[in-house]
Amino acid sequence: MKGLWYQPGKEDTVDDVSESSLLTNTATGKASPVRHDHPAPVLGALGLFTVLLGAALPLIDFFIVNVALPTIDHDLAAGPALLELVVAGYGLAYAVLLVLGGRLGDMAGRRRLFLSGMAAFGLTSLACGLAPDAWTLVGARVAQGAAAALMLPQVLATIQAATTGHRKARAMSLYGATAGLSMVAGQILGGVLVSAAPLASVLGEGAGWRSVFLVNVPVAAVGLVLAARTVPETRVDRPAPVDVPGTVLLAVALITLLAPLTEGRAAGWPLWTWVSLGLFPFAALAFHRVERRADERGLTPLVPPSLLRLRTLRHGLTLVVPFSIGFGGFMFVIAVALQQGLRMGPASSGLALAPMAAAFFAASLAGPRLVRRFGSRVVTAGGVIQGVGVAVLALTVWRGWPDLGLPALLPGVALAGLGQGLQLPVIFRIVLSEVPADRAGVGSGVMTTTQQSGLALGVATLGTLFLSLAPTGMGGALVVTLLVQLAAVVLTSLLSLRLPRTVG
Repeated sequence: MKGLWYQPGKEDTVDDVSESSLLTNTATGKASPVRHDHPAPVLGALGLFTVLLGAALPLIDFFIVNVALPTIDHDLAAGPALLELVVAGYGLAYAVLLVLGGRLGDMAGRRRLFLSGMAAFGLTSLACGLAPDAWTLVGARVAQGAAAALMLPQVLATIQAATTGHRKARAMSLYGATAGLSMVAGQILGGVLVSAAPLASVLGEGAGWRSVFLVNVPVAAVGLVLAARTVPETRVDRPAPVDVPGTVLLAVALITLLAPLTEGRAAGWPLWTWVSLGLFPFAALAFHRVERRADERGLTPLVPPSLLRLRTLRHGLTLVVPFSIGFGGFMFVIAVALQQGLRMGPASSGLALAPMAAAFFAASLAGPRLVRRFGSRVVTAGGVIQGVGVAVLALTVWRGWPDLGLPALLPGVALAGLGQGLQLPVIFRIVLSEVPADRAGVGSGVMTTTQQSGLALGVATLGTLFLSLAPTGMGGALVVTLLVQLAAVVLTSLLSLRLPRTVG
């Protein structure tokens, strides 16, 4: 390919001329070079599987730690504040660097960044699994989040740039299904690994929590081999330089919001948390002004304001926020409530979510067919079904706590998963449906940053609410938290009515 990429709408590139590429001009009798058009990159079935594997790993790892926290605390004597950092350090690095990761992929090549991110994710997972103490684990988790931020934006950008028509719609649906399943499967897999402790003979007492990180290493190795052979290279023909002021200000804005919310409760809400929250609106406003000024001067900002003027992207992102807040908060709270409140083991607490995963998967498979018939109203219907599931679960907890078993939880959890499966894949398709191919990396970075920030906010806000109420009764705390999540579901359902009826 000689470093050249074909993009529809651009002038074809003339390749090297050889004797075999000469045709005789019938009018002049002279030989003329034939223009060799480079075909558009195509993402095949195995390539799609590979990039979806890359999308699954970071999301699984965000949630897989939830059920491992008690054993990490026991083995490393971490304490509440450091345990929060194990979760928050990964989430912060991940959220802060996602948009930058998308921009770097546009510049240096998405396949190249995907391979680099996958390799770094495997190495940092190894560092997490072998960490000798809590602070080393926190540092490795921050590095792991940074690696994930390099890898994940390339997935959606590659799908956007290397698929078209029905294949793109199907790939986007599969991406949404993968994202949702990964978040649930992470908690299930974490519970199984912590309980089974398959590496106990090698790693000793801490084998359970260490295996939740070490399992990534062989998966990343397989992903690297597959990606090198099956994922096409795509990039922007004339990439803009990195927007350094915008990158710094976005990082400051996200850190000043997420750091105090995730660490505040465990640290006792010291002065720095309130100062940080007070700085957040100023950092956000400064970021907006810098990006708008760069756009007006003809530069390429990190998050182009013109991109946010796309109706589908703007309205879709407003759904991603409440959906992700509710989802992230629920997954964290349910892990704590089942293990500490109902005294379930890690495996049982993880398997309690299996009905959610199964229902989500079934809804994801049916989603594309339903979307062709009912359009974006599938999202609204999904929100209603999820709301019913959360309400049923809240009623079940209120009436049956603390004598609850897995059968009692099944109806509410399954209904919630069914509703989520009808929403998330469609929302992702809508958000990116109008994003131009040359901005695929930026668009995917903006969407994944919004999603990841929402998940982290959910853990911080709903988690803080639940843990603050837990001393007065864990059952009551869970009911209140579920009712707050229900409010987020209702908001998502109402906002979905603003979506364009037809889904591209």
